[in-house]
Amino acid sequence: MDNDRISGKWTELKGRLRETYGELTDDELEQTRGEREQLEGLLQQRLGKTKDEVRKAIDRILDAI
Repeated sequence: MDNDRISGKWTELKGRLRETYGELTDDELEQTRGEREQLEGLLQQRLGKTKDEVRKAIDRILDAI
């Protein structure tokens, strides 16, 4: 379900991620292109957050959309 939500709302999610985490580039986000695991890995790597923190952040953004 989460991958479906991410894929269906990718453009909006990508915009929110860029607003929240300005250090992410469009190219980096496009490389994940709606794949939750890849997105989580990117955020962990770039932001130095734990997997749990990243999952919660993504869920909060998805719930707000």
